[in-house]
Amino acid sequence: MAFVFIFDVAQSYAEDTLQLTQQQLVNLGISLGSLESAQQFTVLNAPAKVVIPAANEYSVSASQTGLIAKLNASMGDSVKKGQVLAEVNSPELLATQRLYLKALNDVNLNLLAYERDKKLITEGIIADRRWQETSNQYNTLVYEANELKQLLEIAGMTVSEVDQLAKSHQLSGQLKVRAPITGVVLDRMVKLGERVNLQAPLFKIATLDEMWLELNIPHERIGRIMAGDEVLIDDTNITAEVMLIGQSVNPDNQTLLVKAKIHGKQTEVRAGQTINTQIIERLKTKAFKVPNTAIAQHEGKVFVFVRNAAGFTVTPIAVLGKQGDDSIITGGFTDDQTIAIKGAVALKAQWLGLGSGE
Repeated sequence: MAFVFIFDVAQSYAEDTLQLTQQQLVNLGISLGSLESAQQFTVLNAPAKVVIPAANEYSVSASQTGLIAKLNASMGDSVKKGQVLAEVNSPELLATQRLYLKALNDVNLNLLAYERDKKLITEGIIADRRWQETSNQYNTLVYEANELKQLLEIAGMTVSEVDQLAKSHQLSGQLKVRAPITGVVLDRMVKLGERVNLQAPLFKIATLDEMWLELNIPHERIGRIMAGDEVLIDDTNITAEVMLIGQSVNPDNQTLLVKAKIHGKQTEVRAGQTINTQIIERLKTKAFKVPNTAIAQHEGKVFVFVRNAAGFTVTPIAVLGKQGDDSIITGGFTDDQTIAIKGAVALKAQWLGLGSGE
């Protein structure tokens, strides 16, 4: 039994070693190369669309009906918060201003009666019922005036403009449409002289400090992608991080939506642009990049041929992924080892011939 054990070990060693002379290497067309360390590999190449997060987009609508009298912003313009984007001539604004001034006047007229009865009730001269009627009437008028004031502010008038209206009593039907945020005008949906209705969209504005990528991933590949994976945009130094993986498959193309947040503020890409990307997996184990021509397969196992003093050692490997003409592999290697990067098929034939005793 001891003899059989020694023989089996010797045979196994012989089958994992391939002895070749330098001339044989030349005749077989073998090329040698060093192992190249790899820290990452591409899980998937996929097109992506640059989008703006929904929370960073704003639609500026008409708060009153009217005619566009002036346009101060166009598509692509940078605007500040509160900047006037357009001016609208609005009869409805005039009517609201008139009602507001009337309400203020009613408040002022009833203020004298309110203050008089307040004093009289304190002195016990009038009945409680009269005081309740006077105070209720006055408070109702105040509520109406405050409501109309808020409607004017919603319509687009600033607090200072409303206060000036109360002082000057000068009506103006010119409604100023202001930017709600500091950002960029993505779209302008109206023309000069056009009539707009209530809540009609006028502008689309967005902040571009943050942008995302939307990728449609084939559902059969989704198991390889995880939140936190890195995304590289081809031909740039821009990176992104996978933040969201969709939970439902698009029935039309059998893909899942993946969203990735682009790192930092970018000027190289634009919203709506379609670009090519790579989803990257950072390797947690020691790995190497080798040409596909360096890899041989036999009986369901994968090997490379590591150079030794006599020829080659047949070394089993695990393939983590492929990147074009290269593969990312792991195995029992050191950084200074040399492998056959071309001619693996010929070496495999020699190896199997020796292993079979031929």
